[in-house]
Amino acid sequence: MIEKGRIGVHQFTILTVLFTIGSAILIAPSGLAYDAKQDAWIAAILGLLVGLLLVLLYLAIGQRFPQKTLAEYCEELMGKWIGKAISLLYFCFFFILAALVLRNLGDFISTQVLVDTPLQFTHIFFLAIVILGIRNGLETFTRTSEIFLPWVLLFFFLMFILLPTQMKTTNILPILGYGFKPVVRASLPLIGTPYLELVVLLTILPFVNQTQKLGKAFLTGVSIGGSLIVIISLLSILVLGDDLTSVQMYPSFSLARRISIGSFLERLEVVMAGIWFITIYFKLTLCLYASAVTLGAIFKLSEIRQLYLPLGMSLVVLSVIAYPNSAYFIQFASKIWLFYSGTFGLIIPLLLLGLAIFRKKTGSH
Repeated sequence: MIEKGRIGVHQFTILTVLFTIGSAILIAPSGLAYDAKQDAWIAAILGLLVGLLLVLLYLAIGQRFPQKTLAEYCEELMGKWIGKAISLLYFCFFFILAALVLRNLGDFISTQVLVDTPLQFTHIFFLAIVILGIRNGLETFTRTSEIFLPWVLLFFFLMFILLPTQMKTTNILPILGYGFKPVVRASLPLIGTPYLELVVLLTILPFVNQTQKLGKAFLTGVSIGGSLIVIISLLSILVLGDDLTSVQMYPSFSLARRISIGSFLERLEVVMAGIWFITIYFKLTLCLYASAVTLGAIFKLSEIRQLYLPLGMSLVVLSVIAYPNSAYFIQFASKIWLFYSGTFGLIIPLLLLGLAIFRKKTGSH
């Protein structure tokens, strides 16, 4: 097996939480409010429910092949050449996703934090940290997630208790004032990011200690991450209102800027940025790791560490040319990404599950 290390279900839950939060925590409220207006939080709940259904699909596949990666059982179910072709497409999906995540980070830093810093420098610096994190294997960088998750949850708790003085309950009224159709329309991009992207975690399922608690761990992780997205969407509407939330590129960053207790607890948007760097670090790390594992499985490599540097160098280039500007990205994320991620996150997994059932593949094989 390519990966020698093993992780526990508790660690897998933490990775799932951080991956689900990922980049969505900063940009999702804007897209939700654009279509669903004051019902953005309802659209976030709808997206989470669909996400949990997708998790059940991934578990149904992964638990039938407990010792095999996604690329390995693609080849087993579809034959050598078709299976390799599908695996190569999955590699492209994971790699493009990694490039988009890295570009999200670069855009945020170049527009909000270090305005005069070249985009390429930001990408290279952050990617170097990612490569250093995964060069020692899955088990090592997973342990670091146990250190950072409490800090992520602590800040969200602080936001929840420090913002009520600025909330206006009238901002969420009338509930479903425009009907349910805008809510469904708003939830679609959220289903695309992050829930359909959870298919990435199928590449690390074989390295999780297979116990009866694996399914519960996966569902719990997505539920926690999705609930935080719901909370941040609700807070954005309550504090900023749907009009301001929909035009802000990073509503949750603006939300943290509103926190002011006396004259000593201010400028907490810097902490929000730090928390986002943590969640996006783990999402990017998992995407790059999944790309390397998939490529290694396609070419039957026994070691994948030598892939990280060339993949990282290619990722810097792709992240810069992925999209020319933020307006293009918004159109791409809202109109195209759902169908692209839906192909790899829903259609192909359904096909794999159908083939596995037809061939009577069970968890014992």
